[in-house]
Amino acid sequence: MKAFMLHFALEFRAALRNRNLLLMNYLLPLGFYLLIGGMMVQINPFFGDQMIPAMVILTVLSGVIMGLPTNLVEAREAGILRSFRVNGLQSGTLIAIPALANALHVCLTALVITVSAPLIFKVPAPVDWPMYLLVFLLTLFANSGLATLIGVITRSGQMAILWQQLLFIPSMILSGLMVPLTLMPDWGQKLSLMLPATYAMAAFQGSAYEGETLWYAPYGMLLLFVGGVLGFVLASRLFSWDNQNDVQRHRVVLALVAMIPYLLGALLLV
Repeated sequence: MKAFMLHFALEFRAALRNRNLLLMNYLLPLGFYLLIGGMMVQINPFFGDQMIPAMVILTVLSGVIMGLPTNLVEAREAGILRSFRVNGLQSGTLIAIPALANALHVCLTALVITVSAPLIFKVPAPVDWPMYLLVFLLTLFANSGLATLIGVITRSGQMAILWQQLLFIPSMILSGLMVPLTLMPDWGQKLSLMLPATYAMAAFQGSAYEGETLWYAPYGMLLLFVGGVLGFVLASRLFSWDNQNDVQRHRVVLALVAMIPYLLGALLLV
């Protein structure tokens, strides 16, 4: 346990010294929150009702999806993971610690947004705080599972960036962060249901804010939990210590299993 906590502390501090992680965990989400959040409230008064969930989900997407995979890939390319193996550390530990350290940074930024938004922008706070916390943790868990899986199966930093963008950009456009799902065409709604951020936004609105949603919000929360579990299980299954260890590379297609919950949601919910 002492070794685990020491490794966790090292990972946490390393993110503060890494310019890329510092940008993704703090500067980008907080800058976007202050600039775009304020503008959107002035342009569209109705945006205030969803501002806190939208900015918190953006924080998760930025810190987890855009930050975590690259960190894992760079550690493997530099031979850091192989050195841990020599010292007897288990692969599960090497997967869990970066995800936990990264999650703590995201939690700190999300806390700043949640506390300050009602004071700065006069937007409504969550109605049900326990459900707000639960939805946030499920959102963080689901995205951390996917991000860890991307970091495990990707062989290079360039390819990791491609996968990150394939999740980040559609999530920003289609998941209801800026434009409500009800204003999207049917094909856009179906496509959005392949993204964890869509279920997170609906869960915040339906459970934490007790608003109306296109489907029963707990269904989406269940899918987020299952998706997170699949992501971490598959990441552990497909883990390799370095790019020369190709024993499991022919099974990378199994990573697509992590998308099954969201595919089922797209087929059944809307």
